[in-house]
Amino acid sequence: MATVKNRRILLGRRPTGEPSEADFALSEIELEDPQPGQMLLRTLWLSLDPYMRGRMSDRKSYAPSVQIGDVMVGGTVTEVVASKLEGFIQGDIVEGRTGWQEYALSDGAGMRKVDPALGPISTALGVLGMPGMTAYFGLFNIGQPKPGETVVVSAAAGAVGAVVGQLAKIRGCRVVGIAGAPEKCAYVVNELGFDECVSHREPDLAEQMEKACPKGIDVYFENVGGRVFQAVLPWLNDFARVPVCGLIAHYNDIELPAGPNQVPLLMRAILSHRLTVRGFIRGDFLDQQASFFEDMSRWIREKRIKYREDIVEGLENAPGAFLKLFRGENFGKLLVKVATAVKA
Repeated sequence: MATVKNRRILLGRRPTGEPSEADFALSEIELEDPQPGQMLLRTLWLSLDPYMRGRMSDRKSYAPSVQIGDVMVGGTVTEVVASKLEGFIQGDIVEGRTGWQEYALSDGAGMRKVDPALGPISTALGVLGMPGMTAYFGLFNIGQPKPGETVVVSAAAGAVGAVVGQLAKIRGCRVVGIAGAPEKCAYVVNELGFDECVSHREPDLAEQMEKACPKGIDVYFENVGGRVFQAVLPWLNDFARVPVCGLIAHYNDIELPAGPNQVPLLMRAILSHRLTVRGFIRGDFLDQQASFFEDMSRWIREKRIKYREDIVEGLENAPGAFLKLFRGENFGKLLVKVATAVKA
């Protein structure tokens, strides 16, 4: 086959504070045919996630930073255009991390085939992908919810939080969400089955949490940090578990927040209430993937797990869409539709 023109979005510069579209650069190169041991992939869906903000920084983290001039990192669902790689043929749908670009050459490392019978292929980046696994692994391994306990989840209408709350309901818990806009709170209660939802925009958030959780909080699934965590902390019960998945309120910080040092208060709560606070990433529990796919696909078929996608069309619109994550403007799993599968 002839060479293909590959449009890519690169990291143009490292942002200071909140990212802007000027931090990205659109580039085009030509890709040659795959060599033996390679396959050529065409991007169908690109996932946009808060963790990408950390990759734009040069601060030390659990994963390497994107270098200036490199393709932005990101999970994708792609279609095999041509293959000289054993085990993959033209037309296969695969999920991996080929980044913000229309095409990619791959040796198959880190790629998995997507079974369209499990659900729409876009769900391989959402409820049947990294966000769903993150919710499942974090809640069940660290949160360890028990029937009758109160589970609170922040960013409750987001890709991870929405799944966490529904999983907790399956385990027989009382579930309270924290979200922003009134329509998001209504969605998690009326559509997803949460018992209550509190808006983090309320000035008396801590008092609202007390009303929503009259028996205290046994599990708090942390996606946000900031004033949301401060409002939750006083109501954590003895032996409460806090899986720390994300801290989106702090991803754009360039210095420590002003005000009194809250560390002694937190440490005293950890000691006096014997709290378990543990950060984690999906990769900590990859040995449980088979259980995840078995359980989650069944619960989706049974309509015990519902999901919502926020779809933006066109790779060139990825930078602007990415910024929605930090303004609370996305509603559900944020995806960019880059192309349509040939077999679709």
